Parts: sequence; C-alpha cells; structure tokens
Amino acid sequence: MDIKTCKLLAQYNQITNQKMNAVIQRLSNTQWNQEFDGYFKSIKQLCNHIYIGDFIWLKRFGLFRDFRFIKNTLFDQNLTYSSIPFENIDDYIFKREELDRKLILFVDEITESDLEKTLTFKNAKGDIVNKNFGGSLLHVFNHQTHHRGMISIYLDSMKIDNDFSTLLQLVS
Repeated sequence: MDIKTCKLLAQYNQITNQKMNAVIQRLSNTQWNQEFDGYFKSIKQLCNHIYIGDFIWLKRFGLFRDFRFIKNTLFDQNLTYSSIPFENIDDYIFKREELDRKLILFVDEITESDLEKTLTFKNAKGDIVNKNFGGSLLHVFNHQTHHRGMISIYLDSMKIDNDFSTLLQLVS
C-alpha cells in the first residue's frame, strides 16, 4: 500500500458512491426497504452498514495521531453497528457525501510512514486489536466495494439499471 494507491481508492470510493447514490436517489421508499435473502436484507440496511463501518473506521484512524479531518462535529457522534444515522434516502445521501469528503481529507493527511505503522484500536467486541495501518485502510476500501456489489445485485433483481464500478477509468 502506498499514498498514490490510497488517494486513487479514496477518489474511486467518492465517485462510485456518487454514481451509486444517483441510482439510489430514484428508488421509492418501498424499493429502498425491499427485503432480499442476503445477510443485509435491504439496500437501506446495506447503505447503513457501509456508512457505519466507514464512520467507525475513520474515528479509529483519528485516534492514531493528530489528524485535522477528525476535528469536525460529525465525529462527536458515538455511532455503533446497530445505529441508524439517517431517516430517509435524501438524508443518507447528504451524510454519505459528507463522510466521503472526510475520507478524502483523511487520505490527503496520511504519510508513507503512517502506512507502515501499527494501528491499535478496540473492535466491536471491545477487544484490543493491533493491525497494520495501511492494511486497515485497504480493508475499508475493499469493504465498501464488496457491499456496493451487493447493492448492485439487489438493484439488478429489481430490474434497475446500474453500473457504478469505475476504478479502471481512474487508472492512467
């Protein structure tokens, strides 16, 4: 993992979420909440899971050292994996865009030496965990990609056109 790759993945994340959210914004409330057979039963649950995961990881990264991105009232919240931080699709999209901007700011602040260091944090069970900082950041980006793929499958099953996998267009 290197800084150039981190910036590419942060940019990909932001652009892809914008494209995905343009599709999601056109969903009815029924489609947003429609239940499927997956572990996360709806597009709403998947979006919630991705958002909460990113939020929790950014707070963990914010404890690593003195980052400017974390000095924002957004991070005054104490969200857990059972939280539902948005009330409707528009609220979700507004908050998702805000979180994506914070992720870009965060990546702009990291250094090559940060990527090689160890991140120590408490996981959801309260256990102290030590993981490579760069590998943890890669996990965050991979987690989003995985769940956006699930959202794409749910949209496909509703016969809603979607194609928001755009990493190759960012690679020069």
